[in-house]
Amino acid sequence: MSSQTEGQTAAQLRPGPLAGYRVLDLTTVVMGPAATQLLGDLGAEVIKVEAPEGDSLRRIGPAHHASMGTLFLQSNRNKKSLVLDLKNPDDRAHLLDLATDADALLTNIRPGPLKRLGLDYAGVREANPQIVYCQMVGYGSDGPYSGQAVYDDLIQAAAGVSGLFKAVDGSVRYAPLNICDRVTGLYAAIATLSALLHRAATGEGQEIEVPMFETMASFVLADNMGGASFVPPIGDVGYKRLLSRFRGPYPTADGHLALVVYTDRDWQRFSALVGRPEILEDPTFASQSTRTENAEACGRFLGEVLTGRPTAEWITLLREIDIPCAPVNELDDLFNDPHLQQVGLFAEFEHPTEGRIKTTRPPLKFSRTPASIRRLAPNLGEHPDATFDTWVQNGTQRQRT
Repeated sequence: MSSQTEGQTAAQLRPGPLAGYRVLDLTTVVMGPAATQLLGDLGAEVIKVEAPEGDSLRRIGPAHHASMGTLFLQSNRNKKSLVLDLKNPDDRAHLLDLATDADALLTNIRPGPLKRLGLDYAGVREANPQIVYCQMVGYGSDGPYSGQAVYDDLIQAAAGVSGLFKAVDGSVRYAPLNICDRVTGLYAAIATLSALLHRAATGEGQEIEVPMFETMASFVLADNMGGASFVPPIGDVGYKRLLSRFRGPYPTADGHLALVVYTDRDWQRFSALVGRPEILEDPTFASQSTRTENAEACGRFLGEVLTGRPTAEWITLLREIDIPCAPVNELDDLFNDPHLQQVGLFAEFEHPTEGRIKTTRPPLKFSRTPASIRRLAPNLGEHPDATFDTWVQNGTQRQRT
């Protein structure tokens, strides 16, 4: 049984930009698998090492089989699955043997257990001094929270995401997606690639720590540092436009519309379109800085004038004068969006055990080394004899021997 994809064109199966790189994946749930799936999409060979009970993500979501839930299917393509009990000395030795041929190892297992097993950076480095070892953690190792278990919800709360909702409407809640897991996973993939570039130039491997809390705190504050950007502060924290209760989407005659009237040119064109050019004489609307300072007043104005026409009519009129706008899609609408259909974002494959499945293709475009889906999410332990393929360097192009 194999989850290798079939029926793809030669162009789709050309080596990606990471072709020839080997990745050991000791990750579970969302953050780590998202990072390693991205590396796999870009052409790296990924061996996912799972405990005998498998990644807990396997058991989440609708499924034909208990260990192949939808979240797992969408986060673990382009990987082989090898089951190892890391408490077993022979299995640990097998993992270290695989590490000798790996370019990178990514893990979000907590540092304490890894150290006790001899699978921390120091232990793996003995097997392969040039390896790039990326450790994803909840909190950085230098701080008082180090070693605590976390999930996306906890970091949304700790890093201020939930507090942003409170600042807008007084209600503390979570964003309905695993934003902290996936953003931190992107940082982990970028960090790993950066370390691989350094190794290519110097021959040096290294250890990377990617902490969720610090990553997301910096992510949130990049937009919302506000007056605290200066020492001493010269104003409140927060970006008023983003924190406005009237930011939108705005009600129309038959639904809602996402609209950003941003620049002076946009406001001149929009005010003329709605027959209210005199509004720009009001100091509240006179410049981008005053509009930002009075974001709620601007939002109320947009909400009032947009109720007079249906959404589709607004989109036609606004696009004619080049003002950014978009319909408000619900999840089901994405599958029928004409742009996503034309660019072919959705791909269907025949999985050997799960039947026909749908996924999104890698959204990135490369002119010479395209990302691709070469292997569907594996069944638990599908590759019991998994080893890395043999590759040789040929100029700048890595090719299979």
